[in-house]
Amino acid sequence: MLDAALDAIADAGPDLRSGLSNHAPMAIESLCALGRADAVGPWLDRYREGFLPWPARQQRIDREEWRGALGRPQRVSDWRAFLRDELEAAPWREVLERWTARLAPGICASATHGVIRVGHATRGLALAATPARLRELADGLASWASSYQTLPTDLSAPVRALPARQAIGRVPVVPPEQRRFTGTITSSLEALDAFPPFARVITLARLDGDPAARISDLTETFARVFLANARDPLSTIVFVHGVTSAAALRSLLPELGAETAQAALRYAWQAACGLYAAFGQSPAPTHTLAASLEPAEALIEMAIANRDEHAIKFTEACLSEHALRPSVAYLAAARRAMDFLQA
Repeated sequence: MLDAALDAIADAGPDLRSGLSNHAPMAIESLCALGRADAVGPWLDRYREGFLPWPARQQRIDREEWRGALGRPQRVSDWRAFLRDELEAAPWREVLERWTARLAPGICASATHGVIRVGHATRGLALAATPARLRELADGLASWASSYQTLPTDLSAPVRALPARQAIGRVPVVPPEQRRFTGTITSSLEALDAFPPFARVITLARLDGDPAARISDLTETFARVFLANARDPLSTIVFVHGVTSAAALRSLLPELGAETAQAALRYAWQAACGLYAAFGQSPAPTHTLAASLEPAEALIEMAIANRDEHAIKFTEACLSEHALRPSVAYLAAARRAMDFLQA
């Protein structure tokens, strides 16, 4: 079903008629990972009404001068062709390592959709290297590269040995009167350039040691940030990405070298902190978390019935992370998201 669905959406570009990002490949892979491939067809039949085609190519990207095409959304189809060539010339794991190392400082790109899409593509490829899944990796990397964006970064400060759950309390938030939202999450992240205290956030958290454990630290921390700050559809979508972007790295880790993995973790922490600094108010819930009354199977059914792409992806990420290191925060967050999201 995953290959068939990816083939069915091969001509769908990275943006929807609504102006939002196309989440179809990510939601499709999430449903398959949840063991609900049977739900892909009905979900896709409704979602595909919003598809737009890939834009026309503009200019060939040169292997030695690719940096000039970074962060230029209008060149996404150029990136798509370039990265398909890369995958024809080298094993996919080699290409993934090379481009994750290059793109890691821009993990916040397109409100983290780039790295999330690459994470879903990589998980599928790790099971079977089919043409459809290789194409999706190229498309995911193209989305990441064309929307490439960095956040203010000061690496001169010493790295603090604070667990992520403690470090989040040290992250400065933009005062409400200084926040800027012009219709996209990206616009609010861009406003962090005018907020000097944010630059040192990247060194606050302890992210050395076992990368898989550090991802659990990040996803649980930002599940709690979600619970403290999600209060309407917009804030729900914002803080969903703090969890799903970190969870996406879990699929990449087995394919990355130690240096690239460490850099990706550091920038994933920074990106999720950027969402919190630009939109958040409190780093953690002020009340004791109550366990979701619904078992995992019920949460999956609720997400499918909800139909919202974020609800599906978030439920899958939370349940996958909970299965690895159980925390009531994941279950509570997955359930809470569906109170505010509805396709």
